[in-house]
Amino acid sequence: MISFNVITPFPAMFDAVLNESILLKAKQKNIAEYNIFNLFNYLDNSSDRIDDYPFGGGEGMLLKAEPIFNAFESIKSTFRNNKPRVIFPTPDGKIFNHSKAKELSEESNLIFICGHYKGIDQRVRDEIVTDEISIGDFVLTGGELPSMIMIDSIVRLKEGVLNNYKSAKKDSFYDFLLDGPHYTRPRDFKGINVPEVLLSGNHKKIKDWFLNQREEKTKKLRLDLWEKYKSIKTEKK
Repeated sequence: MISFNVITPFPAMFDAVLNESILLKAKQKNIAEYNIFNLFNYLDNSSDRIDDYPFGGGEGMLLKAEPIFNAFESIKSTFRNNKPRVIFPTPDGKIFNHSKAKELSEESNLIFICGHYKGIDQRVRDEIVTDEISIGDFVLTGGELPSMIMIDSIVRLKEGVLNNYKSAKKDSFYDFLLDGPHYTRPRDFKGINVPEVLLSGNHKKIKDWFLNQREEKTKKLRLDLWEKYKSIKTEKK
């Protein structure tokens, strides 16, 4: 089982996402568990604040180190392995991708720290965080949405979560190729027909056609992935 532990000032944001669809199925199958920790519960003084102005001036507020350290120590004490991966979603982190999702899916315990405002006290990043990760070159209000996105991406890679695990291995990015086109019934929709090769019953032709579609799409839309794919293909040869 993989344990997801999220430190956030807004725990209610996770209720709907973690209790629907694939994420709920993973929980019901005891493949994943989700523990959401309210940052306000980890203040030494309940009348204190979780944020404050930064030293040296500047705009905005920072989440204080104290409640985050308290929450982290409380969570860590429940693990047999006292060295969990601690993820801080931040625009200045390394870009999240399929390889990182696969890597994290092999962990037993993950902790997500959701920042807000101008971020968190640097001492948290220096002493606790093991992975600073960005989901793209843009800024969001807080770390909750990026955490949900990463959790979803990680969970579906755990064997037993999807009804057909082989399906995940054909997703975009699994082998540096984007996913190809898919069709279902009806065969003819408003005069637009399903490609004949898919109805031929010739599995080799279908496989070759689908690979060609993926290659052409990747070459057109993601030249960076295409170069990686070509390099691996050359090495295999």
